[in-house]
Amino acid sequence: MLVLAIDTSTPAVTAGVVAVDGSGVETRGERVTVDARAHGELITPHALAAAEAAGVTLEDLDAIVVGVGPGPFTGLRAGMATAAALGHALGLPVYPVCSLDALAADVEPGEGAFLVLTDARRREVYWAAYDAAGQRTDGPHVQRPADLETDVKVAAGDGALLYAEALDVRPVEPRFPSPAGLVKAARNALLAKETPAPLTPLYLRRPDAAEPAAPKRVTTP
Repeated sequence: MLVLAIDTSTPAVTAGVVAVDGSGVETRGERVTVDARAHGELITPHALAAAEAAGVTLEDLDAIVVGVGPGPFTGLRAGMATAAALGHALGLPVYPVCSLDALAADVEPGEGAFLVLTDARRREVYWAAYDAAGQRTDGPHVQRPADLETDVKVAAGDGALLYAEALDVRPVEPRFPSPAGLVKAARNALLAKETPAPLTPLYLRRPDAAEPAAPKRVTTP
């Protein structure tokens, strides 16, 4: 089963073609650029380049997996809109995945319980907690590092690197979601050919933009 995996929930613009079967996953081609301002510009070219690197065309794909955050509004919607458009055009199912779960899927076994934290800007992190088997036990949340109370001392994600001292954690790989991690997180649903859940973004907070207030009434004296 060939799957296109896309994620734009972090500063990394990520696309890859991954083969998945009952024995595991194998990345056939991927393109990743770390540039928080280039999600909309690069995600489609990255998807095409990943397919070319894998030696396939988009018509050879069986499904699409997309990270739905949590992540900043502008970057996150670029990947989700691209995945939805490709799924519609190609007639493929599009499976949503929590991007923190994709990161957790790539944490090496043996770390015990761990956190996954990504940079939420505004001096905050998106985070979730996982047990030693990589199953999510809490989250996702958005919070200031100083307000995050936990006894867990191992953390993956770029937020772990940024706030390692404040959180008193040991950062571990990965830093960003990978195509393989995204597909690992959706593997059971893919192999069972389940009906995908709705593509609902995990923003966790309202966008900065707000509707303008009603204009003030101007009266003449």
